[in-house]
Amino acid sequence: MVSSAPESGSHEFDATKTRTQGQLVMRRFLRHRLAMVSLGVFVFLVLFAFLGPFIWTYDYEDVTSRSYQPMSGTHPLGTTQVGKDMLALLMRGTGYSLQIALIVAALATAIGVTFGALAGYLRGFVDTALMRLVDLLLIIPQIAVAAIVVKGFSGSWYVVALVLAAFAWMQIARITRGETLSLAQREFIEAARACGASTSRIIFKHLVPNMIGSITVNATLAIASAVLTEAALSFLGLGVQPPDTSLGVIVLENYGQFLNRPWLFWGPFIVLVSLSLAVNFIGDGLRDAFDPRQTKVRA
Repeated sequence: MVSSAPESGSHEFDATKTRTQGQLVMRRFLRHRLAMVSLGVFVFLVLFAFLGPFIWTYDYEDVTSRSYQPMSGTHPLGTTQVGKDMLALLMRGTGYSLQIALIVAALATAIGVTFGALAGYLRGFVDTALMRLVDLLLIIPQIAVAAIVVKGFSGSWYVVALVLAAFAWMQIARITRGETLSLAQREFIEAARACGASTSRIIFKHLVPNMIGSITVNATLAIASAVLTEAALSFLGLGVQPPDTSLGVIVLENYGQFLNRPWLFWGPFIVLVSLSLAVNFIGDGLRDAFDPRQTKVRA
């Protein structure tokens, strides 16, 4: 008697036919183990930075009885030279670094997508002018200019975010332009033109939604890049200035204790590296999830 078992592997393709593109993307992302672990790390760091200060005993401005107290149950990461609790200070610094990175990613993505889509869709003089502007800005030393501007505006964290965003949109613009050049020749764009749709409607209602995959991935990677760039500036003393703080500032203030009190250096350093790696791996997971070539999804 012949068994009527279902053909092996057929369900993998049948399942994709009953799901929307968004569901497939989410399914691929959730199956990306490294991205899921990284997402957990990122969520933990966000909670650590923004909810931790409401739970922890000490405030980042509190000065304890003496400086350089060792690691203990009272002060898990010890205290700084002026007697501040390192854990509370680390929460504050992580929060500022996250705020800067998120603002940079949001502004850079908005500017880059707008300029890139305009250049790719309008072509001609507009394309040439915008791309030559991008080429010009790419050869300017970002760190040097950012340091000069930040120093001139007192080094507030939001100034650092705005300056970094001004130099972070060019790569996104180039990628968006390339995709727009391809999509602009598709039938649905020609149909929108035939119906009398305006340029802004075609760009933001038809082109941008079809580039959401690459836009999301590049926005994620912009967060990681902003974290590291801000940390580099602050470590050089050219970024965030007191009374504001960041992970780079905390590393700068404690790198001299690398041998004598290593926990003061390694605490903020590990948080900085973990944040950057987590965001990068989340970006990798999103890139794989949006990859249209990955059509084989297990049920």
